[in-house]
Amino acid sequence: MPSNIRILLVATTHPGNIGGVARAMKNMGLTDLGLVAPKIYPSEDANARAAGADDILRDAQVFESLDEALADRQMIIGASARLRTVAWPQLNPKQCAEKVIANGNVKTAILFGRERTGLTNEELERCHFLLHIPCNPEFKSLNVAAAVQVVAYELFQAASSAANPLLAEDSDGERADGEERANGEELESFHGHLIQTLFDIGFLHERKSSPTLIRRLRRIFNRSELEKTDIHILRGILNAVQKHIRPSLTGLGHRSAQLDEFVECSDSSQPFVPCDDESPHSMFALDRGLNDDQDNLTGPTLPPAQDS
Repeated sequence: MPSNIRILLVATTHPGNIGGVARAMKNMGLTDLGLVAPKIYPSEDANARAAGADDILRDAQVFESLDEALADRQMIIGASARLRTVAWPQLNPKQCAEKVIANGNVKTAILFGRERTGLTNEELERCHFLLHIPCNPEFKSLNVAAAVQVVAYELFQAASSAANPLLAEDSDGERADGEERANGEELESFHGHLIQTLFDIGFLHERKSSPTLIRRLRRIFNRSELEKTDIHILRGILNAVQKHIRPSLTGLGHRSAQLDEFVECSDSSQPFVPCDDESPHSMFALDRGLNDDQDNLTGPTLPPAQDS
């Protein structure tokens, strides 16, 4: 976890909450705890609630004022239980964590206010961003240690992803391992090819239910953040399925009547781009481009269809 992140508690009333925050921080690898004018500290209650995070309490910095605590901070984020009516950049915990980790060299403070009243408007005005943790609208009271735990978890997750070269990406959308993410055009072409194949095999056959199901299928693949090679493999599989079930058509540019009917009732005017054996999306073209020492991605040949 980067050492540039300071968890800052402002005017905490109950020392047990300070201990709970220390424990939450140590669980997720955070070490820099700041206390602005705590009502009672040090305290045995804080030590008891820390449950082994005594080092976090021992190294905690106590500040007399918020000005002193923020003197060296370059990015300030304030937690607020209420979404303010004044236009102010708002972040949820995940967005907050991603922004903090992406700015790993920036000294950051994340402020948590008083148990009863939170941060004052004046204190929030010191912040670059406001942090809001969505919760049950009928019971919005979140213990300060629980709030810190939520944010600390998201920071831990974001830092772990950034440290993993297989998960990290640069600003151009290329992952650290050299794989490039598929662009919008390639994704649309794949989705159209998938829809066509699902009509061909009879999985999609009712106009009434198709749009909802297709939206769910899109969501599945969008969550996967497909790379260009993923698209080649998936479209090669779809080509193989089409060749198996339609040997006379060989899957080359055929559009079923069901798909045309679906297109008429959808927002997409051209969801399917024909794919032949010489297309870069063809599994056969992909296989020809592989080196001898790479895996053959075409897989076993499907058995011939049996007449019913």
